[in-house]
Amino acid sequence: MSDHAVLDELRQAIDEVFHGRERVAMREVYAQASRHVSLPADLLTHLNELPEGAYDRRELTEAINEVITRRGEQDTLGLLEVPRQAGPAEETAREDTPKRRPAWPDEDEGPDLMR
Repeated sequence: MSDHAVLDELRQAIDEVFHGRERVAMREVYAQASRHVSLPADLLTHLNELPEGAYDRRELTEAINEVITRRGEQDTLGLLEVPRQAGPAEETAREDTPKRRPAWPDEDEGPDLMR
């Protein structure tokens, strides 16, 4: 299997583990990657180098790329494509979302019953 085919297989495992989820535990990523029998053991050791904990897709991709780069394999193996961050349209949509009012009014609002 070519090095780029190995990364494609890893991408597929990552897609499967993140299906419908924002964050996943590293052990779940490793377990899913282990189910892909065509992934070489050496690539699984890359995942072993990542700290335990929960990752979102971007954090995981960047962490895997750091391991690949630290090992000097970026030219032969390649790097995973890092998902883009929220763009201006997505940021605007968040800004347009109505903000909830706090449960307690500000000091300047309404009568002060405690004074």
